[in-house]
Formats: sequence, C-alpha cells, structure tokens
Amino acid sequence: MTTVRWLLGDHLGPHFLDDEDQPVLLIESRKVFARRRFHRQKAHLVLSAMRHRARELGDRCSYVRADTYAQVLDAPPRELGRSPRFEVCHPTSWPARDFAVGRADVTVLPARGYATSMADFVDWVGGPDGTGRKRLLMEDYYRDARRRLEILVDGDQPTGGRWNFDEENREAPPRRSGRRGRGDGAEPFTLGVPDPWWATEDEIDEEVRADLDRWEADGNVRFVGRDGPRIFPATTTEATEALHRFIDHRLPTFGRWEDAMLADDPWMSHSLLSSSINLGLLDPLDAAHAAEQAHRQDGAPLAAVEGFVRQLIGWRDWMWHLYWHSGRDWKDRNALRARRSLPDWFADLDADAVEARCLSSILAEVRDHGWVHHIPRLMVLGNYAMQRGWDPAEVTDWFHTVFVDGYAWVMVANVIGMSQYADGGRIVTKPYAGGGAYIDRMSDYCGGCRYSPKVRVGDDACPFTAGYWWFLHRHREEFAGNRRLQQPLRGLDRLSDLAELVAQEDARGSAAP
Repeated sequence: MTTVRWLLGDHLGPHFLDDEDQPVLLIESRKVFARRRFHRQKAHLVLSAMRHRARELGDRCSYVRADTYAQVLDAPPRELGRSPRFEVCHPTSWPARDFAVGRADVTVLPARGYATSMADFVDWVGGPDGTGRKRLLMEDYYRDARRRLEILVDGDQPTGGRWNFDEENREAPPRRSGRRGRGDGAEPFTLGVPDPWWATEDEIDEEVRADLDRWEADGNVRFVGRDGPRIFPATTTEATEALHRFIDHRLPTFGRWEDAMLADDPWMSHSLLSSSINLGLLDPLDAAHAAEQAHRQDGAPLAAVEGFVRQLIGWRDWMWHLYWHSGRDWKDRNALRARRSLPDWFADLDADAVEARCLSSILAEVRDHGWVHHIPRLMVLGNYAMQRGWDPAEVTDWFHTVFVDGYAWVMVANVIGMSQYADGGRIVTKPYAGGGAYIDRMSDYCGGCRYSPKVRVGDDACPFTAGYWWFLHRHREEFAGNRRLQQPLRGLDRLSDLAELVAQEDARGSAAP
C-alpha cells in the first residue's frame, strides 16, 4: 500500500518532506477561496506558492484542482495507486486538524515549521491542562527556548548579558524638518535603508492571475484589495534570497525602529518574511541561526538581532502554542461584550473614505499590498477596532483574510488574545489601547492630518484620542481592578468635557473618521 505525503498550502518547504522518493499530493481547493473574501494578493501568493512547489517536485507530485479536500481523498488520482494511505504534518487550524484526524486513511504527523515542538510546550506548561506552571508569560517561554535551542546564549547566560533589548527597540522615528508629510509636495521621507528583496513574476504567476480573474468574473469568488505584482516569495529559493537580503542590508537598523511608523515608508527595516515562514517556505530556526551568525561573525547589532530572534522563536511560537493550548473556543471569547459589526469602509479597505491620516494611509497599504508591520496592525487598526467596540470574531476574520501572512492560528491569538483584549487578559495584562499621543510620538502621520492628537472634542478632535477616553469610560467597571489602568481611569474624572466627548463619539458610530 502506497503512503503519500499530503502537503497543505502552508507546508511548502523542504522540511515538510523526509523521503526524496515518496509521492506527494497537493490539493488546490476552490472552496477555500469561496468561503471567505480574501485579499486578492493573498490568494495569488498562496496559489503561486503551491503551483511553484508542484513544479519543483515534478512527477512525484500529484497536483489536483478540486472543490474540496474530501473530494480528492475519497477518489485519489490513479497514479497514487489503489487505496493509498496519506500522512500530513499537523494542520494549522482546528477545523483542518479535525478533518484530518477524522479520516481513517490519514495519519497526522507532528507539526513542523516551529522552533518548539508541541510535546516540548506541553512539558513546559506542566501537562496538557497547564496546571503545573504558575504563570504563562511569553518572556519565560522565550528564555527557556533560547537555552534549549542554544541561540544567543553563552553557556547558560544570554549573549551580551541581557535576555531582552526591548527598551532599545522602541525608538520614535527620525523627524523631517517641518514634519511635512505625503501630499505636501515634499520628497518621500524614509529611513533610507536598502530596499527589501522583491519578487519577479513568471509564467506561473500569469496563469494564477488569469485563473483568479476568471473565477471572479464567473461569480465563484469575491476578493478585497487591489491586484498587483507579486512582491513576496513563492518558493524556498526566493524566500532564502529575501532572508539574505534582510540579514545583509536591513537587519542592523531593524531593532532601533522596530516599533516606529513612517507614512512614506511602510517597509521600514522589517524583514517581510512572515508570509514566507507561514507558508512553510522558510524554517524559522534557519532564520534565527542566520541572524545569530550575523552578530557573531559580522558584528550585527545585538539589540537588532535579539529583537528579530524574539519574533521568530519567541512571539511566533508563543502564538502557535497558545492557539492549541487555549482550545477551539478561544475565538468565541468576547470579554468586553463588543457587538458592533465592521463598517463597510473598513471591511472593504476604503482608505479614501477616511480623513484620519494614520488610518487612511495604513488601510491604503493593506489595500495595495496585503501587509503592514506589527505596530500599524496593533496600535492603529486593532486599537481603533477595540475603541469602537467591533465584534472581535469579525475583526479576527478580517485580519485573517486581508493579510498575506494571516492564518487562523496567527490571528486568533494575536487579535482575540492581544489586540482586542477579548479573552479578558489571558496573555496581556492590559488592553493595547492608545490615543493620538502614542501615534504622534511613534510616527509622522499626525503632522499632515486634519485632526490634532491633542484635541479630544470638536471638529479637530483626533478620533483616536477621543476614542481612547470613550473606550475607558464604557469599560470603567471591567477595568476597575486592573492595577495598570488605575492612572488613566483616574484621568477620566479630571476630564471636564467627558459628557460632551461621550456624546460626540456615540454620534460618530460607525462613520469613517
């Protein structure tokens, strides 16, 4: 009986295969794209990566286009032999896992593409129920992973004497004289670092674009966002080139401005490797070792290297393991009872409907590329959604579908657990809510905006500043026992215009700011 390795659409790197001769099955399921309205460029990237992988594997790969996975597994391609058995690396969502586990002809292998195995994580938390560990903190987990994987450690101590360089990786961006911004006729203001690696499309991309155009014209699928040239890697070779480009030319300036935003520079010094790693094209451990080598052999700044390594083997793995550890109902949690639906202008990425410069600019970047870095996601998009009381499950689905690196396990943990505080503080100690002052400090958006971050009531009132106080007012009772929110809650009592502010924000409703 033939055993076939079934590769899912995010299992596309060489580390998901063991045997050079084992037959491989890749299924392109149309229903995946019909169920949700994905960003056009995300659909393109996923299909391009799958089809490129099939071409790499050649005759050993059966590439089947069908409506559903079950359709293919129930009637396998003839070249796979009679009644083949299938094995698949652990899927990346609860529904996909349940489907695979529920089939007698499929064996689910341990997960790959993560620095820490599921078994090691269970040991770390003290058993399947997690009762063996007093606290679940990412920092504790990250330090343990550094020691266990022997990355940026010397003996049992952290390289450089510190585990964490967060304080050095939070600088505000450089300022241009006059704080002018986009639209004033000035030259674009950027960090001035070398560009990231950019993809060059080929005949597979042409085929993918033609198929997506046809599917959409036939009414079988609906997309959001603009089509455009593929810019992210679709093969391991491309992803490796992108990694080396980042390590050699952009890593030294990454840490310093890791949390900063510039209107004319959406890429800053970020690696743009998240989609490649989440597609399985790159192993995160390989990327972490490459960064460590850049420090030890080439003198790359330790703060920048540590910040990048923390993203790879700390935060990313932490989100993955919490997705499974927290159970399949995590997405349904709604501790703040946020019930408002996403407004059309936000769901449709209608940046032109928005006057607030930060929100408009960032929505435009998502519309045009399907990507912005973590601070616009958390402190602009997620922050605004939480302030407005939008349904966290809807917000999670939106992040899942409009970002090229978005997957269920990524977004449930990041949005429900962090961005929207919908689980009531399971993984963060206070909501990531902030007013216009934070955006003004960490970006250059406010200098060219019609709103003032210092004004909370009136025609010039910043929707983030007003929204911050409106949010705290609505949830004063829930936050009364949170030690980290006592100072801002006391600030509510000092606002002489609180009643006017609440009426103003109530009236704003779901209108674009």
